[in-house]
Order: sequence, then C-alpha cells, then structure tokens
Amino acid sequence: MSDRSTLDWTAEPDSPVPPPTWGRRAPEAHVLPWVFAALAGFLLIGNLLLAPHLNAPALRTWSTIFVAICVQAIPFLVLGVALSAAITAFVPPSFWNRVLPRRPYAAVPVAGVAGLVLPGCECASVPVASGLMSRGVTPAAALAFLLASPAINPIVLVATAVAFPGQPLMVLARFAASLAVAVLAGWVWQFLGRPGWLRIPAPAAPDGASRWTAFLSAMRHDFLHAGGFLVIGGLTAATMNVVIPRSWLTSLGEIPWLSVLVLALLAVLLSICSEADAFVAASLTTFSPTAKLAFLVVGPMVDLKLIALQAGTFGRAFAARFVPLTFTLAIVVSVLVGWVLL
Repeated sequence: MSDRSTLDWTAEPDSPVPPPTWGRRAPEAHVLPWVFAALAGFLLIGNLLLAPHLNAPALRTWSTIFVAICVQAIPFLVLGVALSAAITAFVPPSFWNRVLPRRPYAAVPVAGVAGLVLPGCECASVPVASGLMSRGVTPAAALAFLLASPAINPIVLVATAVAFPGQPLMVLARFAASLAVAVLAGWVWQFLGRPGWLRIPAPAAPDGASRWTAFLSAMRHDFLHAGGFLVIGGLTAATMNVVIPRSWLTSLGEIPWLSVLVLALLAVLLSICSEADAFVAASLTTFSPTAKLAFLVVGPMVDLKLIALQAGTFGRAFAARFVPLTFTLAIVVSVLVGWVLL
C-alpha cells in the first residue's frame, strides 16, 4: 500500500469508518528490524566503552532519572497501546450510535465519560473521533470523546497513581479537570461552532485486512510512535533536572501563574503519550502540584503531534479555533481544580 493510499481515504466513499491503516504510513520492508539491530548494537557498544568514563555526579543523576522514568512508564505504555489497538480493530462502529443520546448537549458528557471505559492514546483518538462523525455522531460529542479518551482512561489513572504514590488527590484532580475540560469544550463547540469550521472526512471503504492484522498493525505503529515521544520526554525531564539550576526552578515554582503556564507550554512541546506523562510530571519536583496538574491535563489534549493530526483530519480552520479553546480551558480548569483539591 502506498503512502498516498494510506493517507487519502476520502477517495473511497463506501465504508462508514476509516480503515485501520488510515493515518499510518506503510512501513518500509526489511528496514525496521535493521534499525533496531543497529540501535541495540550502538547502545551495547556505547555502554561497554563509555560507561567507565561517565562518573560525574551530574551524569549519574541524569541517567538515574531517565531510566527511572522509562522503566516505570513502559508497562503502562504497552498496556495502553494494546487496549487502544483492540478498540480500533474489534469495536464495531454501530456501538457508538447505540450508547450515545440523540440530543447533542446530552451526548457530549456521555461521550466524555465513555473515555473512562474505552482507553486510547492521543494518536488513536483522532481517527476514532473522525469515524464517529462519519457515522452521524454529533461533532461536539465526538470532540468530547477525542479529548477525554486519552486523559481519563483507567490506564492513565493507574499510571498517575503509581507516579504519585500516596497522593490520591492528584489522581482525582486529573480525572475531574480532564473530564470537565472535555465536556466544556464539546458544549462550547456545539454552541459556537459553525459547519464551515470543521471538515468531516467522508466515509471510506475497508481495505480487506483482518481484524487481527489491523490490531497488530495499530499496536506496532502506536507503540513505536508513542515510545519515541516517551524517550524524548524522559530525556528532556532528566536534562531539566540536571542542567537547569535549582534556583531558577524554585523561583518559577514560587510564581503560581507563571509555573502553571510554563508546564502547560512544556506539555505541548514534549508531546508525551498520556500513559507515560505522569512519570515525567512527578520528576519535576520543584513545581507546585497545580502546575503539575496543568501539565497532565494539557498534554493529552493539546500537543504538537495532536495539533498536526487535528489539522490534517478536520482542517486548519478547525485546529486554529479548537486548539486555543482547549488550551485555555485546560489551564483555567486546572487552576480551579488544583485550588480546590490540591
């Protein structure tokens, strides 16, 4: 399958939902195994040759933080990706029409709560929301699910509890703030949105792949994609903890609004998978709990990869309006929930 046939599914108008491979480029044959082999060899040789010389305290601290973040996060990342791929491959499209109310304003909170029982990562939420719209689900409800699914699903909540041991209020705050943002964004879009602002993709024809093939393909793609962002996030968090002077971070933490804004913008830039972002947030020890909450609420809803996916799927006019709306709501709600619970 060519890259064009993988991405341009609007040319096949007979199927109700995008094919499982939509949004994913066809892998180059025989390239990926060699890439992994080369990477493993590089890490092994680098460990043998360089490790004896990396004895500086700062380097030891950096490596400890990075390894701790990745080791804690990977099991949740794998489980979350597997569940997301299973939903993509095995949940029939008709399920959504049976469970969602017909009234748009009532369908929005139901779709938001559905994210609690139907986990998925940010990458999967966009094509799922697109498929819901193509099946006739009101766009506001589909958008509420798009925001809630990667933010309040059980995998994310359990990962947050593990990353913040002995802090159940952080888990509750993340759940409450994320669900509130998803529902509010859906309601605002239902009230103020215009048809010309949102491009609903046309239905596409299935590509004939079996469900298990679709499951394995989705899981492989999402794990490699999300795992890369996890590594980048772990590297960045470890570097921030070592390179940036503690006095700077302490001064930022003492300014409530500035610390919240800094971590909210950092969440957008890092684009960490929601199954792993709690471990990165927990490592930012000099920031306030409310600032960490903003990081956890903003990240699964507004990040660079999600903005690109939304613009490519629903149009730039949509992204130009929906992204600022979501970002603003996420910050405001995080501050309010943090003030009440944290």
